[in-house]
Amino acid sequence: MSYGISLDIGTSGTRGHAVDLSNGKILSTAVTECHPLPGANIMDHLTFCINVGTDVAHKILIDTVNKVIAQLGVDLNQVDRVSICGNPIQLSLFQGIPVDDLAFAGENAHKARGIKEQKRDAGVFSAVDVGLNVRDGCELYVPPAIRHEIGADALAMMYKSGFLDEKENCMVTDYGTNAEMALKVGDEIYTGSAAAGPAMEGQSIQCGMLAGPGAISDLEWDVQYICKVLDDTITPQDGAKVDFSLETVEDFGPMSGKATGITGTGVVAAVEAALSSRLYKKGKLKTSDGKLHMQDGVYIDSKDVSEALKAIGAIRAGHFTLLEHAGLKFDEMTVMYMAGASGTYVDAEKARAVGLVPPSCKTIYQYGNTSLAMATDILRDPELLDKLQDIANGIRANHIMFAGDKIFEQIYMQELAVCDEGMSMEMYNSNNAMMGIQELPKARGRATVNRVVTRDIPDLGEKGLTILHDIGTELRGTMEGCIGCKKCEQECPQHALTVTDDKEIVVKTKDCLGTACYRCQFVCPKKVYKYDNLKLTL
Repeated sequence: MSYGISLDIGTSGTRGHAVDLSNGKILSTAVTECHPLPGANIMDHLTFCINVGTDVAHKILIDTVNKVIAQLGVDLNQVDRVSICGNPIQLSLFQGIPVDDLAFAGENAHKARGIKEQKRDAGVFSAVDVGLNVRDGCELYVPPAIRHEIGADALAMMYKSGFLDEKENCMVTDYGTNAEMALKVGDEIYTGSAAAGPAMEGQSIQCGMLAGPGAISDLEWDVQYICKVLDDTITPQDGAKVDFSLETVEDFGPMSGKATGITGTGVVAAVEAALSSRLYKKGKLKTSDGKLHMQDGVYIDSKDVSEALKAIGAIRAGHFTLLEHAGLKFDEMTVMYMAGASGTYVDAEKARAVGLVPPSCKTIYQYGNTSLAMATDILRDPELLDKLQDIANGIRANHIMFAGDKIFEQIYMQELAVCDEGMSMEMYNSNNAMMGIQELPKARGRATVNRVVTRDIPDLGEKGLTILHDIGTELRGTMEGCIGCKKCEQECPQHALTVTDDKEIVVKTKDCLGTACYRCQFVCPKKVYKYDNLKLTL
């Protein structure tokens, strides 16, 4: 037998397929519940890598990838090919390539720091040399970045969705922690990447989880809301009926009693329900206990809604910014392609209602995990790698760095005001008009929705899905002057930190929010706790 392994190295976790190379058939699937590095977004991972060094970050990620491929149930001594896909930072961490050129943007910044821009073209490498536990001679196939800021994952969402062949003005977005997006106007493509944050993946949400068995993925309206819960094949099935106004929950479908959390698309559905029911005003849920209760003890609270709206706001600001830079009005952009887990499971009409899809869109296509799908295509046809390089070379992409972009800054500020202060859309548009920015129109009518797949990983293989929880490592350290009060432990929102009887601080990397949080450090009454002084356990 000859096997191949395809991998999607994502910001929210790693996903892998085992493939029979004799017939191209997918045999099994394994995924992690999160990323092994501290942090909930790409910038956190980048900062961690800069702080601890590329070698350390590479070792942590490769350890996790080896755990993933060990769960695929094939003889690793018979693996001939491995293919990967992901954004430039994740693939660089995987390959052990320095990320300084990604951390510091601009030619002047590179010159000042003596940074050399890394090549990220398509290539075939030794899988063993990278650190994978496969046989000697196993080849590693890496697809190209379009430019160093626009990675193979962006190429995947354009290539696999049909976006590149679309004749109308259109947009594509891979909805996730780091939301890659592109706008096509004729032969010109405008790209950007919005750090939407972990809420889109169901993380940093009280009852949140990634899309997996037991996750509430949607709320379907039928006199009452019906919870849609993912079963063991990651397919949505009916759960309980809920009435948020009356605050009642009633068993109904086969997944009643089987929910263990809520994923990002379920959060979007709950937010849409809260907004349409007028239960969320000025940053607060207007229920008896400030929560929207679903089934099996799963709920979202006001903080969850706020986190979700900030993520939605970042994505809408990104869409808005691409249109402004292209000189395109909303009404001139009517076709949307949605990729990623959130782009698969979310109700497209609800997504349009809350702002994840431009209101002008009349036709919406929903695809699954295009990154893993393209990696699997490369396994089946290695010559595709050359074709993808030609496509990448031919894309005339105008990349817009949202960080520091005045249009993005203005629109995102308005989004935050709508979320937390209840700003009206009339004031939103009036403020933007003063900056010379077009009006955000209201959604009218219903869009034609084409759901291409029923789950983000359409084919799990005959051996099915395995979810890994045991990943990552620990940060440890003692702080001179520590009194052992454990306030840092109590403050940690992810319960990633513990303080031992010997006053040693232990942080689980996979659970830690990293540099985006630092609440453990800020709460220290003696100001002796320094997060960056913790050392890695490998």
